[in-house]
Amino acid sequence: MPNIKAAEKWTRQSSKRAARNKDAKTRLKTLYKRAVSSGENATAELVESAYDKAAAKGIIHRNKAARKKSKLAKAVRRAGAPAAKPAKGKAKK
Repeated sequence: MPNIKAAEKWTRQSSKRAARNKDAKTRLKTLYKRAVSSGENATAELVESAYDKAAAKGIIHRNKAARKKSKLAKAVRRAGAPAAKPAKGKAKK
């Protein structure tokens, strides 16, 4: 435990911030997983907004938010696309 009163306060503040940030990051992960599994554009837009807000607050880096949003859009497109048809022609043996 620190000897200086201000340092005691810093440790309290740091632990509160760490807990708040961890909760926010966990929520982002959960939202991301739900959006990928649902494959709906409306859900994906809400998740993208949540990532933007987290980046604005400094919870995650803005490049990480952009990377996750891109990956989410790709997953939603993949989920919404029809199944690929097998190619016509000779089958390899």
